[in-house]
This record gives sequence, C-alpha cells and structure tokens, in this order.
Amino acid sequence: MSNLKMKEAALIYLDRSGGLQKFIDDCKYYNDSKQSYAVYRFNVLINPSDIVELDAELGNHILHQPLKAAQVFQSVCYIAVRTLSLIGQLQTETQINIVLKLTHLPPLPSYCLDLCEFPRDYTSQRFYTMQGIVIAMTTVTKYTQGARFLCSDEACPLSKGFQYIRVHVPGATESATVRNDFLCNLCSSSLQEDRKFRVLGDKQIVEIITAKSLHAFQGCCNNQPFRFQSLTVFLRDESVNKMNIGNEYKVIGIPACVKTSQTAICIEANSITFCIPKVPSGISDNFRCLLSLTSSSCWKFTAILANIFASQIVPPGTYNLLKLCLLMSLVQTSDRNKELENCLDILVVTSDTILIDRLLNFSINLVPRGIRHSVSTEIFPTLSRNKYGTGAVSIQAGSALLAKGGICFIGDLASHKKDKLEQLQSAVESRSITVYISGKKFGDDVDQQMTFPVQCSFWSFLDMDSPSRRNIQKTNMLIGQMDCSLIPANLVEAFALLINCNESSSCHPLLPTVQHTLKKAIDPEGLLYLASKQFTTEDFEKLLAFAKNLNVEFSLEAERMIHGYYLASRRIRTDSICGSKLPASALKYLVSLSEAHARLNLRNKVLKEDVLIAALLFETSLTLKYGAAVFCVAPNAVFPFEQYDEEYLEQRDVYLTECQQQLQQFIATYGPGTAIFASDE
Repeated sequence: MSNLKMKEAALIYLDRSGGLQKFIDDCKYYNDSKQSYAVYRFNVLINPSDIVELDAELGNHILHQPLKAAQVFQSVCYIAVRTLSLIGQLQTETQINIVLKLTHLPPLPSYCLDLCEFPRDYTSQRFYTMQGIVIAMTTVTKYTQGARFLCSDEACPLSKGFQYIRVHVPGATESATVRNDFLCNLCSSSLQEDRKFRVLGDKQIVEIITAKSLHAFQGCCNNQPFRFQSLTVFLRDESVNKMNIGNEYKVIGIPACVKTSQTAICIEANSITFCIPKVPSGISDNFRCLLSLTSSSCWKFTAILANIFASQIVPPGTYNLLKLCLLMSLVQTSDRNKELENCLDILVVTSDTILIDRLLNFSINLVPRGIRHSVSTEIFPTLSRNKYGTGAVSIQAGSALLAKGGICFIGDLASHKKDKLEQLQSAVESRSITVYISGKKFGDDVDQQMTFPVQCSFWSFLDMDSPSRRNIQKTNMLIGQMDCSLIPANLVEAFALLINCNESSSCHPLLPTVQHTLKKAIDPEGLLYLASKQFTTEDFEKLLAFAKNLNVEFSLEAERMIHGYYLASRRIRTDSICGSKLPASALKYLVSLSEAHARLNLRNKVLKEDVLIAALLFETSLTLKYGAAVFCVAPNAVFPFEQYDEEYLEQRDVYLTECQQQLQQFIATYGPGTAIFASDE
C-alpha cells in the first residue's frame, strides 16, 4: 500500500509540474524514430520542496534513497507508456531508465559534502551538494548507458526478448554494466550481450577543489603546513561540457568510491550550477568619510589610497606609483562568469626584488583569485593520462587558468625558460592558450586541439642587479629608455605597464624603508603607522570588492580625449622603417586604465581626469620601453612631490591640471584633424 501511495503521488507531481507532458513528448520522439532501443532514457526534473509537501514519504525516498525513488517513477512511466500506447517498441519495464534531476537540496549541513571536514559520508548512496573550483578536466569519451543481454542457451525462453537489461547507475564502473560473467536466472547458462542494442552516452571527468584550498596557491605568510584533496566529478550526457576550468560550481550528486592506484572519492553529478558571489553592499565608514572629504577633487582619493596602501609591507609614501598601478589592476578583476577583457598586466623593474615580491604577494591576497605561481608547477595547461583508465586525456589547469578573473603573479620573469616566456607572450597578446592533444601519444585516432581563454592579469618583476643582466647590457639606449634586454623585447612590449622601481630615486627614499624593515623584524605583527589602524587590510578587501563590481561608462569628453591621445601618440611613434611602435592593444589598455581609475574613485562615469592619469601612466611606460617622445612625461608625473599632507594634495592637483592642459595641447597639435595628421591615418 505504501508503494502504491508513492506511485500515485509521483503521477500527481508529474502532472502538476509539467513533467508528464514532457515525458509524453520524449516518448513521441522515440516512437517516431521507428527504431527498437534496449533502453529508453528519460530525465525527470524534481523539486524536493514540492515533493515533500505533496508526499513526505516519496520526498524522503528521493533525498535519501534515490535509486528506489527512481524505480517508483520508472513503474509510473511504464504504466503511462502501456496505457497511452506511447512507444510501440517497448516490451518490458526494465527498458525504461529514469534519471531524477534535482533542482536543489535542503540548505542543511547534513546535505553538504565538505572535504575540509570529517567524517566524510560517501557510502550512503544519496544526494549531496558540493561546491568547488574546476582544476582539471578530461576530453569527452563514451560510456555504456544500457545494454541488452540474452541467454546463450537457445532452448531457454530468456534467449529472446528484453528480459535482461542492464543500465548504468551512479557510482558504477563500466564493468558493472557490461561484462561476460553474468548468468541466466532460469537455467544458469552464461549471458551474452546483443551488441547491436548497446546504448552509448557521453562522459567527462572533472576535478574540483574547495575555494578554501586556494590559500595553497596564494603564497600566504603564515607558514602553517596543510594539505588538500581534489574531488572527482563524473559528468554524463547533457552535463558534459557544462563546466569550464577555473570556474566555481555547485554540484548535486551521489558520492562513491572508485578504485584506482589508490581509493579516490568521486561524485556522480546530477545537476550543476555556476556560483555567483555576492556583491558587497558598500565600503567601510573610514573610507566613506575619506571619500566625502576628498569629493572636491578627482585625484585626491586615489592618491591617498596609494599612499597608505600596504603599510604592512612598505612605509606610507613609498612606491606610490607602483601601489596605484596595483590597485588599478586589482579593481579590473572580476568574480563574474564573463569575459575579462580589460586586464592590466604589470612588469616591475627593480633592484629590491625581495621587497617588491612581498608587496605583490600581499596585494594578490586581497582578491579571491590571486594566485602566486610556483616554479615547480606550470603556468599554462598541461596534459596527462587519466588515472581512471577511461582512455581520456586529462587537462590540468595551470596557474593562469586557476587565476580566472583575478591575478596570476609569476615572480621573477628571468627565472622562466625561453619556451615558457614565448608561451606567456602569446597568451598575453591573444588572451588565449591552445593545447594540442596528440592522437598517437594518447591512443586516439586523430589529433585534437582545445583553446582556453586566459582571463587574468599577469604580474611579474625583473631584477636590475641580476648578474646575467650586467653581462648583456645595451649600449644604444634612447633617452628615458629602460634596459630590459634580459628578456625578449616583444614580451616586455606585451605588458600593459612597465614600472621602474629604483629604490635610490626620490620616489623611493631608502631611509624610511630601512627603518620599516628593522621595526618589522622586531615586531612582525605590529601596526607601525596610524594609517594601518584606520584603514585595515579588511577595509581594502571590502573597497576592492565593491569597486570592481561598479559598472562604468565613458563621458563624451573622456572618450574624445582617449581617442585623441591614442591617435596622436601613434602618429609621433611611427617611422617609415619599423612602422608604429604603439602596440595594437594600446587603446584597450588606455580604456582599461581609465576605467580602473574611475572605479578606484568609486564613480560610475569615466571623466577626462581619469583619462589624464591613464595617459600619464601609459606614456611613462612607453618611455621606459621605447624612449622619450614629443609628449615628454616625467617619471614621477603622477606623484610629483615628496610631501604627503593636505598642502601636497593641493599642489598635486595644480600640477595635474597643468599636465591636462599639456595633454590637450598635444592632442590639438598631433591628433586627428591637424595638418600634421595624414588623411590615410
């Protein structure tokens, strides 16, 4: 009676939810094909909340005994097929394969499978939910959805018909569905598969890790040892290719153990949902007050941010240009599943690599996807044989794809081999990486290739005092040009910003840095400055999270100025021999820099004042790459004075206003519409 009641509830639910009509439509497809199948597969969408309200016992079966619940729906669907004559070729109930697709699970701890906590109950064969980031995936292969077996004894009644049907169930291996040691229940003769009735489906294997595991890739300074384990997810049929490397997903499925070289935990995916992080509601009170006090200027707020940023690593007032660029790069990151077009790659040339390394490492920890690349791993995807013996090729993410929507800090650029630098250059220029899969090497008939978008900003540095650099110094340097001969010139040009951090210059006074280092050695956890207490690391995290989610648009005058500067700069850096020295991506970088400065000011509109900062930063970088040009910008143009008080901010505003007038004059002289600008340009 209990079973009959659940069947009635299942039928009522299918009718109310529209599932019955979908089932009838699917049956029509099978019936119209005029082909006899061993297995007819149907997906049934289940809302557990609605089911529990309708019939608690059936709801309990679905959540805790899904295989038995599928049998209830199988029986209901078989009766519907026979009663309504939906599929003429169907002979037995076992030919119907019902897959229950859940919309969600109850938001209770007992339904969550967390690899960071014990115990891990993965033997109960019920639904769990798991959230994680994809770090590896295989190519798509085939598996057996269902097969027909016949008794080998022709005299046996079961040597015909569809009495022996085997279908794949969650957690089962291929050998559990198809093998040669099955026996007939009637005469004990061996069963033989009727291969022409085998039904194949698509299969893909994905590895995910919890977001907490990203601390292993962020270069955290707590030096506490820890380990993490990936979870294997099996995707089948309509779920195949629904997950991308680097994205975070919530997976509902049934866990199981798979025997490989060692026992591994896996989960058979039932449904997949892309995780969208919550957008912060605002910023801290201290930053809100600071924004209000500096509202009369378009430049003061970001100047103060750069001045006080990372005071745990360097004293306020030092490395302001670099810190401003880092903040602008950080606000151009994204937590959303959208193409990250406006990346800001940064290459720092310095003689103090230890301090710069600490500063960059501190900065990447302020965003969720700040990844510090380890020299023992790979920057870009690599290939390996799949450990589950499915014949598929496993593609490992690499640091760049793992940093999707964030920052990939690759350390000293000179520490990487030539082939890796060439790969990096190609990825920075095209914003994609292509993986070639050799069919001969991995046992396939044909070669394949897969292209992945590279949606992160790259940070790196070069050591000015490297012994290798001293041996190959250039002699024909132009005014203002930086010697970066240690790495290929094309790679240097590919970075959006080239920044010179010479500690002996007035922009980076040596004494405050030395005093800061000594004090930190005595008290590593101490807050040495008032700014560190007023504006904490958490405040900056909240500010960046809020700023990067702002939707910005260009004002008309800002758009005109950015195009005018781009065209004028392209004009003066073009010669008849080498053509234009301005990279093809220059306009994209200028747009990104302007947007970043507007976001850092917590504005939704890009103004001409933002374009000025973008032009000064970009022109400074161009000067270091190619030498000075007509629009001559001082190395410290963005931060021209050493004092850091209210009077300094006023003087800086006056100076930047003069720079803006010079920029407008430069555009008027060399930009479009002037006599010097050729018509074809």
